[in-house]
Amino acid sequence: MTKRGRRATPGAAEQIGAAEFKARCLELMDRVRETGAEYIVTKHGMAVAKLVPVRDRARQPLFGALHGTVLEYERPFDPVEGDYDVNRE
Repeated sequence: MTKRGRRATPGAAEQIGAAEFKARCLELMDRVRETGAEYIVTKHGMAVAKLVPVRDRARQPLFGALHGTVLEYERPFDPVEGDYDVNRE
Protein backbone atom coordinates (compact mmCIF):
# COMPACT_ATOMS: atom_id res chain seq x y z
CA MET A 1 0.00 0.00 0.00
CA THR A 2 1.27 3.49 -0.76
CA LYS A 3 1.66 6.19 1.87
CA ARG A 4 -1.41 7.96 0.48
CA GLY A 5 -3.33 4.86 -0.58
CA ARG A 6 -6.30 3.82 1.51
CA ARG A 7 -7.90 0.45 1.73
CA ALA A 8 -11.47 0.48 3.05
CA THR A 9 -11.77 -3.26 3.56
CA PRO A 10 -9.52 -6.23 2.82
CA GLY A 11 -9.81 -7.13 -0.86
CA ALA A 12 -11.15 -3.69 -1.81
CA ALA A 13 -9.51 -1.59 -4.49
CA GLU A 14 -6.68 0.65 -3.31
CA GLN A 15 -7.01 4.35 -4.07
CA ILE A 16 -4.06 6.11 -5.68
CA GLY A 17 -3.65 9.71 -6.79
CA ALA A 18 -3.32 10.48 -10.50
CA ALA A 19 0.21 11.90 -10.14
CA GLU A 20 1.43 8.82 -8.29
CA PHE A 21 -0.35 6.55 -10.77
CA LYS A 22 1.41 8.33 -13.64
CA ALA A 23 4.80 7.80 -11.98
CA ARG A 24 4.18 4.10 -11.16
CA CYS A 25 1.85 3.04 -13.98
CA LEU A 26 3.93 0.17 -15.40
CA GLU A 27 4.71 -1.19 -11.93
CA LEU A 28 1.02 -1.11 -10.99
CA MET A 29 -0.02 -2.84 -14.22
CA ASP A 30 2.47 -5.64 -13.51
CA ARG A 31 1.09 -6.00 -9.97
CA VAL A 32 -2.49 -6.17 -11.29
CA ARG A 33 -1.52 -8.88 -13.78
CA GLU A 34 0.42 -10.93 -11.23
CA THR A 35 -1.76 -10.59 -8.12
CA GLY A 36 -5.17 -9.44 -9.35
CA ALA A 37 -4.96 -6.24 -7.28
CA GLU A 38 -7.32 -3.40 -8.20
CA TYR A 39 -6.63 0.34 -8.06
CA ILE A 40 -8.95 3.34 -8.16
CA VAL A 41 -7.22 6.38 -9.64
CA THR A 42 -8.31 9.65 -8.05
CA LYS A 43 -7.94 13.26 -9.09
CA HIS A 44 -8.51 15.90 -6.39
CA GLY A 45 -10.01 13.18 -4.20
CA MET A 46 -12.61 12.10 -6.77
CA ALA A 47 -12.46 8.66 -8.43
CA VAL A 48 -11.87 8.95 -12.19
CA ALA A 49 -10.68 5.50 -13.31
CA LYS A 50 -10.26 1.93 -12.12
CA LEU A 51 -7.39 -0.40 -13.01
CA VAL A 52 -8.55 -4.04 -12.84
CA PRO A 53 -7.25 -7.34 -14.25
CA VAL A 54 -8.65 -8.56 -17.55
CA ARG A 55 -10.83 -11.60 -17.15
CA ASP A 56 -11.00 -13.60 -20.38
CA ARG A 57 -14.37 -15.11 -21.07
CA ALA A 58 -14.58 -18.50 -22.68
CA ARG A 59 -15.15 -17.97 -26.40
CA GLN A 60 -18.19 -19.56 -27.95
CA PRO A 61 -17.72 -21.29 -31.29
CA LEU A 62 -19.19 -19.39 -34.22
CA PHE A 63 -21.11 -22.36 -35.54
CA GLY A 64 -23.90 -23.37 -33.20
CA ALA A 65 -23.86 -20.10 -31.24
CA LEU A 66 -27.55 -19.48 -32.02
CA HIS A 67 -28.64 -23.08 -31.47
CA GLY A 68 -31.97 -23.16 -29.64
CA THR A 69 -32.78 -19.47 -30.10
CA VAL A 70 -35.62 -20.01 -32.61
CA LEU A 71 -38.48 -21.54 -30.67
CA GLU A 72 -40.66 -22.67 -33.56
CA TYR A 73 -40.91 -21.86 -37.26
CA GLU A 74 -42.49 -24.67 -39.22
CA ARG A 75 -42.69 -23.20 -42.74
CA PRO A 76 -39.69 -20.90 -43.33
CA PHE A 77 -40.27 -20.55 -47.11
CA ASP A 78 -43.88 -19.30 -46.95
CA PRO A 79 -44.38 -15.58 -47.68
CA VAL A 80 -44.57 -13.30 -44.66
CA GLU A 81 -47.77 -11.30 -44.23
CA GLY A 82 -47.55 -7.53 -44.15
CA ASP A 83 -46.68 -4.49 -46.22
CA TYR A 84 -42.96 -3.72 -46.63
CA ASP A 85 -41.05 -0.92 -48.36
CA VAL A 86 -39.62 -3.29 -50.99
CA ASN A 87 -43.15 -4.01 -52.22
CA ARG A 88 -43.90 -0.33 -52.81
CA GLU A 89 -43.04 1.50 -56.02
